[in-house]
Amino acid sequence: MKLSEEIAALCEPLPFKTYWQVKMVQTGETHGHGERLVLPAASVRKTSVLMAALRAVNEGRLDLEAPVSIKAELQPGIVSGVCQYMTPGTILPMRDVMLLMMITSDNICTHEVMKDLDLEDITNYCHRIGMVDTVHRTKLPPVGLPADHGLEKVTTTTAADQVHLLDLIMRGTEDPEAAARLMVSQELCRMAMKFLTWQRFRNMIPALLPLGTTVAHKTGRGQRGWMDAGIVYRDGRAAYILSATTDDVPEIMPDGLPGHAVASHTIARLSRLVWDSLA
Repeated sequence: MKLSEEIAALCEPLPFKTYWQVKMVQTGETHGHGERLVLPAASVRKTSVLMAALRAVNEGRLDLEAPVSIKAELQPGIVSGVCQYMTPGTILPMRDVMLLMMITSDNICTHEVMKDLDLEDITNYCHRIGMVDTVHRTKLPPVGLPADHGLEKVTTTTAADQVHLLDLIMRGTEDPEAAARLMVSQELCRMAMKFLTWQRFRNMIPALLPLGTTVAHKTGRGQRGWMDAGIVYRDGRAAYILSATTDDVPEIMPDGLPGHAVASHTIARLSRLVWDSLA
């Protein structure tokens, strides 16, 4: 059975939708389902936020060593990350604020990274680097949206855009032309890759892979579903780039299990199917 058919057999019986794209790094071959469908980005958006911020660093508009204070007024209502638990007034360098935005998906840190960046400029940056269907609409995720909220309420992207971005970052670590397309240096691409490999949430793309497998990725969760986008390494080199998003995930599955657990596990199983196809 072909990989796309195996993934369809996994996803189609489920009472929610799964949209995905995978790129085999060594051959350039791609597979996907709904990979150009525009969907909520949730925290997966933060990879493009990171690269837009690193572009500002490269242009001298943002300083990685600049001190950032954790403000008490930003802490209430934050449900992602660790800074909501820190002592107000704690000082971190901007570099570490970017790191926490990525590896713990900290939304206070995301606010601080995006504070001096214009949303329209971030969207234009995405379009210039080839993420043609990505639109940034908020600096902090809206609170209290219903599960059936419209796309115009949130930042949106596609699986294909996420695979394209990760491919550029990966190539930018060694190829100056790829780094230049991202409007950053190779050194900043390497920083971004380190941050992605230090991801703390590993219950989706890496979950069913051999312990210790290197995965450079960013997860997300929203009112409509769960998502992950990352680069998986095997035998010391990049093997595949995968972006997967679940949508219309019910709170409780027909068998009584939580929808979020089944959605996360579905992405993990999808990743494992890709891994096994390379054996």
